[in-house]
Amino acid sequence: MAERTTKRVNKDWWKEAVFYQVWPRSFADGNGDGIGDLKGIYDKLEYIKELGADAIWFSPLYVSPQKDYGYDIADYYNIAPEYGTMDDFKKVLNKAHLLGMKVIMDLVINHTSNEHKWFLKSRKGGDDNPYKDYYIWRKGKGKDGKRFPNNWNSTFPGDGWQYDEVRKEYYLHLFAIEQPDLNMDNPKVREEVKNIMRFYLEMGIDGFREDVITFISKRKGLPNGFPLPTARGMEHYVNGPNIHKYLAEFREVLDEYGAVTVGEAPLINAKTALKYIDEKNKTLDMMFHFQHMEADCMFISWFKLPFNLVKLKKVYNRWQEKLYNRAWNALFLENHDQPRIISRYGSEKFREESGKALACMYLCQSGTPFIYQGQEIGMTNYPFKELDEFVDVNTFAFYKLLRKFGFSHKNILNKARYAARDNARTPMQWNDGKKAGFTTAEKPWFSVNPNYTEINVEESKKRPDSLLNFYKKLIAFRKESKALIFGSFHLYYKRNKRLFIYEKRYENDRVFVVINLSEKPTKLKVPSEVNLQDFELSISNYEQNTNILKPYECRIYTLRR
Repeated sequence: MAERTTKRVNKDWWKEAVFYQVWPRSFADGNGDGIGDLKGIYDKLEYIKELGADAIWFSPLYVSPQKDYGYDIADYYNIAPEYGTMDDFKKVLNKAHLLGMKVIMDLVINHTSNEHKWFLKSRKGGDDNPYKDYYIWRKGKGKDGKRFPNNWNSTFPGDGWQYDEVRKEYYLHLFAIEQPDLNMDNPKVREEVKNIMRFYLEMGIDGFREDVITFISKRKGLPNGFPLPTARGMEHYVNGPNIHKYLAEFREVLDEYGAVTVGEAPLINAKTALKYIDEKNKTLDMMFHFQHMEADCMFISWFKLPFNLVKLKKVYNRWQEKLYNRAWNALFLENHDQPRIISRYGSEKFREESGKALACMYLCQSGTPFIYQGQEIGMTNYPFKELDEFVDVNTFAFYKLLRKFGFSHKNILNKARYAARDNARTPMQWNDGKKAGFTTAEKPWFSVNPNYTEINVEESKKRPDSLLNFYKKLIAFRKESKALIFGSFHLYYKRNKRLFIYEKRYENDRVFVVINLSEKPTKLKVPSEVNLQDFELSISNYEQNTNILKPYECRIYTLRR
C-alpha cells in the first residue's frame, strides 16, 4: 500500500506533462522483420525524452489478428508476438520510468476481436454458458430470421450486425465485422475490464487512454435509429444511459493507483464533456474530442471542405472557455486516426513554417498536449496512386459505401488520398538511408513516404531552425510558463480569416500569441488590450519580424518583468 500512497501524492502530474503517442507498428523495427516492435521502441526512448515528452501513450500492443491494427484485441494479457514479449514491454516500461517518463496504454473495451476466447465461447450459446451474454446478440427479424435486429450502422461504413452461423444469431459490431461489441450491461464483463486494468496498473503503468469509451453503454431494447444514410443508431449508444455508472466503477480502480485516464469521445461537445471531466465529480481526467478536426470537412475528413480558420477558432475558444477552472483539456492535432496536419491545415509548400505555426497554435493553449510520432518532424500525407496501396480496413469500408452512393472510383481515390487513416501510419522517418532507417528488412510492412530523404529525424537534428528543434524549444518554453499551462484564454479577431491571435493570462504573467495561418503575407494586428512595448518577443519562426506577417509566421510575446 505504501507504493500506491506515494503515487497518489502527485496525482495531477499530467496537467503539466507533454505526451508522445507511439503507434508501435510504424515507429521503429528492432529485429529487422519489417514491423515496428518493442525492441525498436526501447532503443528510441531517449529520442522521445529529448523532445521534451514527460509521458508516452502506446497504441495497442496486445495480441491481435491486426484486422484493425491492434484495436481488435484477442488477448489482453499478452503482447502481440510481432511486437515482442511481456518481458520486452516491462523493459520498455522500466526504462521509460528511469528516464523520467510515465507510460499509459490503450484500453479498448467497447469491443474485442472475434478471435478472443470470450467471443469463441459466447458464440456457442447455451443457458449454462457463462460467456453467453458477454457480447450483444440478437435473433434476426422476419419469418426466416435473417433480417437485421435493428437498423444500426457500423461506424466503419456498413451494416452494424453480422450473422453468426454457429449461434444462429446476429452480433452487434459498431466497427469492423471482426470487432464484436462487448455487453457492458453484464456485470461479469465489467469485472473482466477491472481485472485487465489492475493487471497493468500492478505492473506499474501510469494510466490508460480509453478507446471510444463513450460508446460502451447501449440503450435498452436497442431501438431503431433515426433513418440517416449512415451513422444510424448513434443517438442510442453515444453517451448511453449507464455510461457514467460504468465509468465510475472503473474510476474506483484507477483511483486505487492514482492513475490518469484519457477518454476518446467522438461527437462530444464541451457541455457534454463536463459531465465526464468536471473536477467536482469526474469519471475521466481528460477527453479527446474531435470538433477542432472539422475545420476542413463536414464531420470527418472524408467529406472535405475548404479550411475554415474562423470555425477552428470558434471551437478552440469554446473549449478553452467552458473548461477553464472546471476541467482539463487534452490537446492534439494528429493521431493514428487522423491524416497528417500539415497536409490538412498547413501547407506542404510551406511545410516547416506551417508546421511551426500549427505547433504554436495548440501548444500555447491550456491543457495537456499530445504529439503523434512524426508530427514533430513534419511528416506529410503519403502520395497514394492506387487503391491497392492502402491497407486500412476503414479505407475500404468507406470505398464500398461511397461506391454504393454513386461516387466514381477516381473521386473516392482522391478523397482517400486526403482523408484516409493510412496517411498517419506510414513508417517513422529516422534518416535518409534505406527504408528511412525504420527497418533493415527489404520490405517494411507498409510503404515509406518517398519524401523521407528530405524529411527525417537525423536531418532535423542537425539543423537549428528545423521543425523538430522548434518543437523542443517550444515545449521547453511551455514548461516554464504557468500562463501557457494554466492561464485563461482570450481570443482576439474572431472573424479574421487568416490571423489566429490570442492571449494567455495567469496571475501577473501574460503571453501574447500571434499566428498568420495562411500563405498570404498579412498585416499584424494588435488589440487595444495589448501594448506590445510592454512585451518582449520570446519565440518566432522567422528571423526578421516586421508589421507584415510572412506566410505561416508565428510569434510568442511575453510580458516584460
